[in-house]
Formats: sequence, structure tokens, C-alpha cells
Amino acid sequence: MMIKIRRPVIKKVKWGVAGLGRYSENNFLPSIPYLTRSTLVSVFSHDEQRAKFISEKFSVPNYFFDYDEFLKSDINAVYIGSKNSDHYEQVIKAAKAGKNILCEKPIALTSSQAQEMVDICKRQGVKFGINYVHRLHPLAVKAKEILDKQMLGKLISIVITFNIELPPGENFRYSKEKSGGGALRDLGTHLIDLMRYFGGEIIDITGHMDQIIYKSEVDDFASANLKFQNGGYGYFNVSFNSRLAFNKIEIVGHSGALSIENLIGRKKHPPKLNILLEGDMRKSFRKRGNKLHFLLRSVQRSFLNNEPMAVSGEDGLINMKLMEELERKCLPLKS
Repeated sequence: MMIKIRRPVIKKVKWGVAGLGRYSENNFLPSIPYLTRSTLVSVFSHDEQRAKFISEKFSVPNYFFDYDEFLKSDINAVYIGSKNSDHYEQVIKAAKAGKNILCEKPIALTSSQAQEMVDICKRQGVKFGINYVHRLHPLAVKAKEILDKQMLGKLISIVITFNIELPPGENFRYSKEKSGGGALRDLGTHLIDLMRYFGGEIIDITGHMDQIIYKSEVDDFASANLKFQNGGYGYFNVSFNSRLAFNKIEIVGHSGALSIENLIGRKKHPPKLNILLEGDMRKSFRKRGNKLHFLLRSVQRSFLNNEPMAVSGEDGLINMKLMEELERKCLPLKS
């Protein structure tokens, strides 16, 4: 018999941030002050000087280099922005401490870890979400609405590309032990989430992984062909080796098509939704806005109102299983 844990009503999200890398410093931490019912309370890093520096930079009251002590501070939610290999332990400890959780992608190093994380969060009665930011942008939401209303007719295909330049260096993404993999684990995980969001569940995935430019422990390129349960097909490719690329989303149906430009990998240009419907003129819409801010507003509502997460731990688990399936079908990489 499962015991339902009752938790006090949260009136304000009091965030603790674990993992103080560039994304936390340049994206997550600057976004919290724009949320009227959220506040920054504590930060954690294994590096005491880094924790102190970030706490001073963002006027955060508390900083810690001991994770257990960090969880004892006056926080009710944790953003876990640490390297992938830390997600498993940090999520489980945060759940056992009764904290709601937003975890960076990918959810973990393996699907078995992910399953345990999801199960423990359920048992503890805490919210558990994954930071897949693209699907919460208003133009992505509008595209989803068009698909759900079957305005494009029967789905034929979805094509998404996400290519950036990220040379090897000190970045943990090039360490197999710390990241679990390269371009697929870091960028492809976003595209698998978008594929599921637009096209529904995926019943088959196959493709290629390679080290086209950068020879290291991980892939600098990955591509996938996939089949949706409800019909239609998808293709995506990602890479760490492209200095210039047209990163976009293209969705084709029997009687219409749409594309979204500048949503992925383009921070300085407003995203643009193009719609082609049979018997109608081409229409275009632009919407500038911070993708992370849209997601955080959704996360805040979920934490405060006890609502389901827009992007849940279960989504992260399914995503991880699909990445593992693709990796199993690809030839071993030569490091």
C-alpha cells in the first residue's frame, strides 16, 4: 500500500542551485529575479571559492560546498545544473530531503539510474522536472496546437537540426565518464524531446554516430531516423563541429507544412514560425523571448499549485531509453 505524503502548501519557491557552471551563471540564476513568486536562497558547488563568488555576484544569502548541508538550508526547490554524472546522486538526495526538483538534461547517465530517480521522487511525493526548454516557447506551443488540430493533415515527417561549434577542452561534455556521451547526449536529447512533443511516442530509432572533426572519447556528430507510433517519420542531426549552420524545425503534413527558425541554437535572433496551409497564403509569426523563462514560469506554477510538470522526469526517462537504443545500434566509436 502506497502512503500518500502530504506536504505543506508552498507560497513561494525558494530555490537552491546545485552546480554553478556557465549555464547556471549565465542563464538560470539571472532568470529567477524575473519570477515574482521565486527567490534565490542557496547555491552549492564542490569548489568553495566558486560557490562564494556566485553567491556574491547574485546576492544569494547562503553558499555551500557540502551538498548535504546545502539541502538543510531554507530551500523547497532545487535546480540541479551539475555535470551529468552528478544528477543521479543529487536528485535522490534532494527527493529524500523533500525538495521539488528541476534537473538539467539529460536526466542521468543510464536509464536504470533514471528509473530509480523517477521512482524515488514519486515515493517521496516531490515534483521532478527536466530542463527541456524548447517545447515551452510560445511558437513551439502554437505549432503543437496546429498539429493537434490536424490542420496539416496526416503527419508525414519532422526534421530538426541542431549543430554548433564546441571544440574539446576542459568541458565535461568530452569526458565519457562525466557526460555519458557527446553531441547526442548534449544536443540530441533536446531534439528527441521535441520529436516526442510534436509527433508523439517513438517506436523505432536508428542512425549514426561519428567523430568527424574532433577525435575524443565521445561523438561530435549524431543523426537519427525514427518512426512515430501514430504514423509519420522523423529525422534529426546534431553536432559539436559546425561553425555555421541553419538550425531549424520543419514539419510536413499531407495538406500543409510549418517551420520554426531561430528557436534552436540562435540566441540573438527572434524565433519565427512559418505556416503553409492548403488554400491559404503563407503566414509568418515572430516571438522574441527567453525559452528558459517560459519553462521556469511553468515549473513555478507546478511547484506552487501542485500541478503536473510540463516536462517530467518520466519524459527524461523515455528520452534516455531512446538514446541508449540509438547508441546500441551504432558502431562503437574509435577514441
